[in-house]
Amino acid sequence: MNIAMTDKVTTIDAEKSGMHPRNPHRFRYDFEQLIKVCPELKPFVKLNKFNVESIDFADPQAVKMLNKALLKQFYDIPVWDIPAHYLCPPIPGRADYIHHMADLLASSNNDVIPTGPSVRVLDIGVGANCIYPIIGHKAYGWHFVGSDIDPVAIRTANQIIASNPSLKGAVECRLQSTPSNIFSNIMKTGEVFDLAICNPPFHSSAHEAAEGSERKARNLTSEKTPTSQLNFGGQNNELWCEGGEAEFVRRMVKQSSELPNRCLWYSSLVSKKSNLYAINKALKKAKALQVRTIEMTHGQKQSRIVAWTFLTEELHQQWRKR
Repeated sequence: MNIAMTDKVTTIDAEKSGMHPRNPHRFRYDFEQLIKVCPELKPFVKLNKFNVESIDFADPQAVKMLNKALLKQFYDIPVWDIPAHYLCPPIPGRADYIHHMADLLASSNNDVIPTGPSVRVLDIGVGANCIYPIIGHKAYGWHFVGSDIDPVAIRTANQIIASNPSLKGAVECRLQSTPSNIFSNIMKTGEVFDLAICNPPFHSSAHEAAEGSERKARNLTSEKTPTSQLNFGGQNNELWCEGGEAEFVRRMVKQSSELPNRCLWYSSLVSKKSNLYAINKALKKAKALQVRTIEMTHGQKQSRIVAWTFLTEELHQQWRKR
């Protein structure tokens, strides 16, 4: 249990409800410790209206510096940076996805979480931030392949990998040259994965993405914030695609059904609950043999993971032996 101390208030942090029990971010941020490992964070830490240390989550520089500190403290990543206006993800939520996927793999392995580099994970849309491979490798020693359609994102992710010894040989990034493809051109001949993860573009148009980002900013500041100053940023391909989240996941389901034996569990985040109907319909049409829906709660935000497999129980048993 963390104890946060200031000259005006002392608070003992309760565990945040809804977060995965192995998530190290389920308590309030310990800014004293974070500043110790990342002194550049200090100018951004102030007392909020509740007289508790925090940052301005509407300030993109503050959010990026918080991420740098978290990655240094928890994930052994001393060097991390992303270009301006690229997605700066909330690390606690990303960690929840990884830990839930570890439980999913355990369900196919006699309730034992498989660890080490023999576990291969495909991160679809790895982004410039490379967050999922960082968390998954640090927590479980998994080997990651990250794909993206953006050359700048791939170049930046590779710079992060090259700058941090703990990631060398553990993460490789591949450019998807055909944006309509999800797995083709990325999965090499004969290559198999234990898990595929994805945080799909949520919105269906640039206009909808801008409105959503402004709404998020208003929730944080109660004021209208220019798009260029939005806290989590994001390039067009990170924020929206034609048909939005539901269409992207449906396309992912269809293309995964064409490669049924190449991955034990396919999965994707689904932010909008109303999209589940169309996604489940697509999974039924694709003849997925098992489908799991995992609910997640982060404060006021509700989301879920949908995971599916085309492998029979016998093939799951063969995977266990491997």
